[in-house]
Amino acid sequence: MPRYTVHVRGEWLAVPCQDAQLTVGWLGREAVRRYIKNKPDNGGFASVDDVHFLVRRCKGLGLLDNEDRLEVALEDNEFVEVVIEGDAMSPDFIPSQPEGVYLYSKYREPEKYIDLDGDSLTTEDLVNLGKGHYKIKLTPTAEKKVQKSREVIDSIIKEKTVVYGITTGFGKFARTVIPINKLQELQVNLVRSHSSGVGKPLIPERCRMLLALRINVLAKGYSGISLETLKQVIEMFNASCLPYVPEKGTVGASGDLAPLSHLALGLIGEGKMWSPKSGWADAKYVLEAHGLKPVILKPKEGLALINGTQMITSLGCEAVERASAIARQADIVAALTLEVLKGTTKAFDTDIHALRPHRGQIEVAFRFRSLLDSDHHPSEIAESHRFCDRVQDAYTLRCCPQVHGVVNDTIAFVKNIITIELNSATDNPMVFANRGETISGGNFHGEYPAKALDYLAIGIHELAAISERRIERLCNPSLSELPAFLVAEGGLNSGFMIAHCTAAALVSENKALCHPSSVDSLSTSAATEDHVSMGGWAARKALRVIEHVEQVLAIELLAACQGIEFLRPLKTTTPLEKVYDLVRSVVRPWIKDRFMAPDIEAAHRLLLEQKVWEVAAPYIEKYRMEHIPESRPLSPTAFSLKFLHKKSTKIPETEDL
Repeated sequence: MPRYTVHVRGEWLAVPCQDAQLTVGWLGREAVRRYIKNKPDNGGFASVDDVHFLVRRCKGLGLLDNEDRLEVALEDNEFVEVVIEGDAMSPDFIPSQPEGVYLYSKYREPEKYIDLDGDSLTTEDLVNLGKGHYKIKLTPTAEKKVQKSREVIDSIIKEKTVVYGITTGFGKFARTVIPINKLQELQVNLVRSHSSGVGKPLIPERCRMLLALRINVLAKGYSGISLETLKQVIEMFNASCLPYVPEKGTVGASGDLAPLSHLALGLIGEGKMWSPKSGWADAKYVLEAHGLKPVILKPKEGLALINGTQMITSLGCEAVERASAIARQADIVAALTLEVLKGTTKAFDTDIHALRPHRGQIEVAFRFRSLLDSDHHPSEIAESHRFCDRVQDAYTLRCCPQVHGVVNDTIAFVKNIITIELNSATDNPMVFANRGETISGGNFHGEYPAKALDYLAIGIHELAAISERRIERLCNPSLSELPAFLVAEGGLNSGFMIAHCTAAALVSENKALCHPSSVDSLSTSAATEDHVSMGGWAARKALRVIEHVEQVLAIELLAACQGIEFLRPLKTTTPLEKVYDLVRSVVRPWIKDRFMAPDIEAAHRLLLEQKVWEVAAPYIEKYRMEHIPESRPLSPTAFSLKFLHKKSTKIPETEDL
């Protein structure tokens, strides 16, 4: 007998159907009837006949025709949503899909796998797992380590040894011994009580990253989880069954207890869960729809699932990868601005930077030379002012290697810490199979990633701060020798006037967000957890700062391309012309004022998808091969195919340059 799971006003109802010839309209009415029946006030309706509704799939949100037969319109056990007329405009309306779910409307189950062993996960790997590019499987070595770790726990229980979190309570209750027959209940109670977060749920990508990272840590074999349970969790990840995890509630010690508890709550079939097939639904229904069973927690397993820094670290991975991407592209955007403002390339001379040999500074100066070297890439714009009397440029142009360079070095420093954290055991207590014992420690404390991500926010912000000043120079006719606000008929048209204000607003907001969260600590758990990292907020605000940096640079990119319009027919260097062409493929020039927000979003999308880097990188690397001796190692921030998502990119021939 077919059965459908129907979402009505925040409630999930299982509706069996004895006759597949029945229609979508019947399903909607039956779901509303059951909803009314379960409400003391009949849901505010006198009868089903008073209710007008639409029915849509939870997956993709496609509307269904009420007259279509169920056997034609829906698959067995499909998730649908009944939207009652007027509800969608109500503040009480609860949609079945999370914010940003359009990214998953075309979700395709991945075919490739990443082998996890707890020791070799990279930030790039985790971001790709979050995007749904891979499924997970354990290495044979990891499976053996997990099994040996569990044997220690089973021995503790059999011998009735008193061990924190296994046969005792938690936190202040660490001295309370729990009877053997209550040990499973102890773990379930732990997960339920600690699921106390608030705020919006993590979007699917971030929840996938969180779950994948927790699996990687469990695969190390120091948590005491059983192999059976871990494989169940992996099956849920591979089916993209993602629990409801509120973004707020962690103080970053003892680990990220609240968010990881919400993660575990869904795994045991309680709370809400999301999948591309179902949208938001009760976890038990989502798991059932995918042919999966909820985890039944054994002793220590609740604690194994919730104790660690994975919320901070998974968000930190996204922050590091996005920061790396925008830092590379910031050099390209700034080089384009320098060309438009008719700046000099003398400040990027190799010998200058050899006297202050910070790796980031040297790499940024090299990128500027590779993009602006008029002997290598003839520039008509550069040639037009070759004999001008200008000696040097403003700091926002001249000091890009020094300012952008330290950002690159900051990212490298933070990435190292986050990579170590990715592959670290952060439980308490730790289970040492080789010693046959558990040891309580403090690896759950999030100070390392918290401090690193505060530092990342401060560092990456400077890209926006200096970019906003370059936008000012582009828009100010007394500094640029271009029309005011980069538009013809100024006065009638305002051009980039308010786009610059937006950039200024974002930079100002970043200044507040860059205040370190990790300088704060509040004692919790009756003073047993008397120093915490506040790393969850460090991670979330770092991502906000990075998004603002991306948006400010998107505005500068548009402004620089608009500036080129007033220098035509002169052309810039070949790589920068390629960048100009890329922008013009999604945003046309401003002839007169128009709705600007969509253009800023289009440019932001180019930066997010690293399209600006993709078109310029082949020229940068061609220049590198020709100007750096083979004996010199490449900078760690140099171009690689991995950064281009393993796409095949043709290196231009010399005559193309």
